[in-house]
Order: sequence, then C-alpha cells, then structure tokens
Amino acid sequence: MGLNIKGRHFLSLLDYSPEEIRYLLDLSKDFKSMKRSGMPHRYLEGKNIVLIFEKSSTRTRCSFEVAGMDLGMGVTYLDPGSSQMGKKESIADTARVLGRLYDGIEYRGFEQSLVQTLADYAGVPVWNGLTDQFHPTQMLADLLTIEEEFGFLKGLNFTYAGDARNNLGNSLMIACAKMGLHFTACAPKALFPAEDLVAKAKEIAIESGGSVKLTEDIKTGTTNADIIYTDIWVSMGEPDDVWETRINLLKPYQVNAQMMANAKPEAIFMHCLPSFHDTNTTIGADIAAKFGIKEMEVTNDVFESKRSRVFTEAENRMHTIKAVIYATLH
Repeated sequence: MGLNIKGRHFLSLLDYSPEEIRYLLDLSKDFKSMKRSGMPHRYLEGKNIVLIFEKSSTRTRCSFEVAGMDLGMGVTYLDPGSSQMGKKESIADTARVLGRLYDGIEYRGFEQSLVQTLADYAGVPVWNGLTDQFHPTQMLADLLTIEEEFGFLKGLNFTYAGDARNNLGNSLMIACAKMGLHFTACAPKALFPAEDLVAKAKEIAIESGGSVKLTEDIKTGTTNADIIYTDIWVSMGEPDDVWETRINLLKPYQVNAQMMANAKPEAIFMHCLPSFHDTNTTIGADIAAKFGIKEMEVTNDVFESKRSRVFTEAENRMHTIKAVIYATLH
C-alpha cells in the first residue's frame, strides 16, 4: 500500500493519519481472514514482546498474547506485582532495560504521560493498551466492527452516550473525526470531553468531512444514529464513592429500548466491555443492593439483542492488535 510505519509507537490515534489508520484496518481484515481460514502467519518468529499491565484486563491481555503467539513471537506478561517500574526503578530506566530485551512493549495503566515516557526511552515500539486518556487499540477494533457492518465509515452517525470525558469518549471522538464519521457525545455537561481536545477533534473533522457535536439532550443526540455506543459509568481505578453521583448523573443516558428506537432501524449497539447489564457480577450485584439499579449503562434486552455487536468488537481486538504489532515490527 506504500505505507511504512515500522518502528512507530502506537499511543493515540492523534499520531496517525486517516491513510495510516486505513492501512491498519485493511491489514486487520487480512489477518482476520487468515485466522478464520486457519492459515498460519508466524511472520515475526524470533521476536519477543513484553506486556506491562498496571490495570488488569481480559480482552486486551488475551488479544495481545494470542496476536503475539499467532505471529510466532515470545510473549512475557507482567502483572501489577511483577515489575518494579515506578517503585524501585524509574519508568525511564525500566524502558531502557526492556527495550534491550524485547522488540516491542505494551503498556496498560494510568496516566498517558507514563506510556509516553516508556516510548521516549525504550528505543523500540511501545503500544498503548489503555491509559486514563486514550484507548487506541480499542478504536481500531471498533472501526473495523463498524465497517464490517455497514461496508464503509465516512458519513455514518455515531453517538456515544455516557461519560464522554473518559478514555473511551476521548478516543472515539478522535477516531470518528479522523475517519469522517459524525460524532455526537450525548452526556451531562459535567461529563463533556475537555475543551481543547474537542477543538482539536473539530479541526480534524473539517478535513475528513465528519463532524463533532456535544449535547445533553438525549432525543437530539440519538435521533438517526447509525451506531449507539456506551461504556461503564465508573472507570477502573476510580474510587467507589463516586458511584452514587455517577449513577444519578448518567441514569437518564442508559442505553435502552427507547434510546435505540430513536436511532435508525438498522442501527447497532456497541460497548467495549465489561458491561453491567445485569447482576451476574460481584459489582453489579453490589450496586443493585446499594442503589436498587439492576441494569446500569445498558439494559440487558439491548445488550443481548440482534442489534448488539459487542462480542464482534471483542474478537476484533485480536485482529487489529495483530495488525499494529506486525506493522510496527516487520
């Protein structure tokens, strides 16, 4: 395709052009086809990667591990208790050590500045598996899922309902702006994204033919949507004492049958998971007991409906992460 991103970090989609994102999506489709057909693709044999997780994960960890092994690589997982990074050893020193041992480093944790420091000192590609500000690998999976559904991206109406200033809200706004979708953050004003990031997204959207809009009005924000997306109301790492305030703020923005009825008949529902759509989790049961709410950001009927694409998204994490690893290392 004439594009070469070997040696590049993958920290935010702000760092990538629409053409580079398109390259990664098309590469993801190729890898998905190979995986589905059972075609071996151990293209990176002899290389090794390390996965640093300061926040626990199911989909991100498994996607990186399977992607790395499918590509023939050695994969080391470091959980929060398995590294001295930031404790007995600075992040910069850790980066310089790991960069001499591994060909690539994944980081999932807290401030964006931490993954940036890793990238500044490692000397090898660093991939952001999630920070408090951005979640770029999830974005590729989401864009791939949408394109598989509709056959295109540009011009689609995308609504994110919920806490729009978390890493998902930030990242989805940038991803949609880059690829020419019409993005709407449907949220309480207190949970709108930061003004400087919104301004940047609007600049990007002008170039791509997309748009960025923020609204507190649920009817306005969801009418004629092609995609309605939400996330859990309290992010990992936030204190438990914010639950009551967040529930009161976001309960009107729950994705339910009425909200989906505002969207187009062919609209799909998306969620990055995990989801509190019932009480079959420890947290879900605890919240139900404390606050009397058995379904939070999405009702179970929407989550389990034919319009839901949440498990396709989850699978696509692996294919898109594989594309990022391959493209930055081969």
